[in-house]
Amino acid sequence: MIGALAGILLCQLIGETVVRAFALPLPGPVFGMGLLFCALLFRGGQGTQKIPAPLAGVADGLLGHLSLLFVPAAVGPMNYFDLLAANAATLTLAVVVSTTLTMAATAATFRLLSSSGERK
Repeated sequence: MIGALAGILLCQLIGETVVRAFALPLPGPVFGMGLLFCALLFRGGQGTQKIPAPLAGVADGLLGHLSLLFVPAAVGPMNYFDLLAANAATLTLAVVVSTTLTMAATAATFRLLSSSGERK
């Protein structure tokens, strides 16, 4: 189990190193996750047999406590509560308008794609 956790952290470290060395516009942990995915692809096996049992155990443990990883992201904005409160009307308007535009674009895309599928 410790080896699996060390492997995950090693992939994250390699990802961080590569992203910083080449100034890639991608988070290091995402690049590291891609490396881990590629390693599992080349490992061989079928279905879930590609994932070693210790790695699956560590991954399940991390996913089981995933909500704890969002605490810093939720606490961070509280440092800027005064700034957020001062701009609440502008932020609310931006969220409402962007959500409405996104929903309209999604609906239009769906209608376009579903009608083109009916023609075929």
